[in-house]
Amino acid sequence: MAHRESCRTIFITGTDTGIGKTLVTALLFTHLRENGHHAFALKPFCTGGRADAELLHSLQDGDLSLEQINPFYFPEPLAPLVASQKYNHRITLNQVLGHIQKVRQKISRKARDGVLLIEGAGGLLVPLGKGYTWVEVIQKLGCDLLVVAANRLGTINHTLLTVRTLQTIRHQQLAVALSSLTDPLKATADMRSNARIVTDFLPSIPLFQIPFLGTNPCHFAALKKNGRKLKKTLARILACYKLSSVASRNQTDNKKKNKSLTVGAVPIDWTANLTEV
Repeated sequence: MAHRESCRTIFITGTDTGIGKTLVTALLFTHLRENGHHAFALKPFCTGGRADAELLHSLQDGDLSLEQINPFYFPEPLAPLVASQKYNHRITLNQVLGHIQKVRQKISRKARDGVLLIEGAGGLLVPLGKGYTWVEVIQKLGCDLLVVAANRLGTINHTLLTVRTLQTIRHQQLAVALSSLTDPLKATADMRSNARIVTDFLPSIPLFQIPFLGTNPCHFAALKKNGRKLKKTLARILACYKLSSVASRNQTDNKKKNKSLTVGAVPIDWTANLTEV
């Protein structure tokens, strides 16, 4: 009998490189695990360095190897297509999708309610291989989406371009996380108005703000601290994808179960028909 896949997938893309996608992915991953979810994370492409994938690997307690988390790596800081061409290494769309599917199947075998976070490299339209970008990958996956945008000059244009491109392809829930990369004491006028303007232009898209979290927010201790600090925000982001804490969900299920064990206002006495031994 074929195993039914049951892995929820959220793709974290962005408006550019170096805007906080890895930080947001790590925070969401940590929050999911701390709230009882069987969470996993991938970063299929890395170029110029592997620190992002290594961070995700360090958080997963050996559940996925570094090669499973990041199967396509090149040391040059170039777009994946350009970097792979330097080595005459052709990476096809089917290879990328095939790898993701294998990981999803592995997760489904391990956990009934698995959640997979996939962090994209660079922006949405970075060329990954000949003839395809993240748009084609997302289109095939048909998954939930989170767009990370940097709260700085130009982000309104970049966010609208990214979201409106995503709205033309097959996907599930879509949300935006506006990430602050600058100390609030150095905030400029555009940084104070970006969230409001983006919301005005995208009224149906949930937008969440990630505050400035210091100069080294991906350090393990900082992640734990910031995860607690942003607990409510992270919970609200995940609620968009109908991912509440497992404990909360179990409490809700138990309430429904207890309610179903009554007829009208009279509780059923399950011991009435039991014989004593």
